Amino acid sequence: MKATIQHQNKNYVVDFSKPLDISMPLSSNENATRAWYQNPLTIEPVVMGEWVGSVKKGSSVNFNNIFFNPHAHGTHTECVGHISLENESINQQLKQFMFFAEVVTIAPSIVGDDKVILKESLVKKFNNENKVEALIIRTEPNTDGKLNHNYSNTNPSYINVEAIEYLNSLNIQHLLLDLPSVDREQDGGELAAHKAFWQYPHNTQLQKTITEMIFVNNSIADGMYLLNIQIAPFENDASPSKPILYALYEKL
Repeated sequence: MKATIQHQNKNYVVDFSKPLDISMPLSSNENATRAWYQNPLTIEPVVMGEWVGSVKKGSSVNFNNIFFNPHAHGTHTECVGHISLENESINQQLKQFMFFAEVVTIAPSIVGDDKVILKESLVKKFNNENKVEALIIRTEPNTDGKLNHNYSNTNPSYINVEAIEYLNSLNIQHLLLDLPSVDREQDGGELAAHKAFWQYPHNTQLQKTITEMIFVNNSIADGMYLLNIQIAPFENDASPSKPILYALYEKL
């Protein structure tokens, strides 16, 4: 299905039959991507006495329990409740789901022992000329290894506060990236980038979200897209999510 939408006084055609999925699958495979020192997620049939919720084991249905942590297992979207005393729910704070978004590819800079997305790297790649609400950051190198990686104790790349403040100045409301966190793995609980993005606690921006551990295939070019952020309706600070991109074609 095709539709025409308008943005910044320009008309674009979007083909909703051609979605571009930038989420990671949630899998019980022991090699599936995870972080924060958690074991692989588990998907197991319910057992009640002699009854096992598995068609292969004689049941009429498959009836599984799933144990996972949204921050540790795959793509997830979080709200300020992740760091606040109020523990806001992503299901209550994310009320719109379609946004104009920009995809940019950035190679993190080496700073001491760290790999960091710096303000100057963002400035070179992104000035929000298209006035989008969401920014999607794909980091280099970008390989399928991101789909089968344990980030725990690896000091992954992160974003520094100056870069976050730059994005705030451009009115970015939704930040998506292929890293386990916007902050350093071990930062003493400072969470400076999270706090800067949400301007917490002095000017808290409840409507803003961060989506981590996405995977943007190299076949997806940098540029502007229509973004759909899909979440499960958990009353929790974060939910597993399925961000979808749709290519935009300017209508002449």
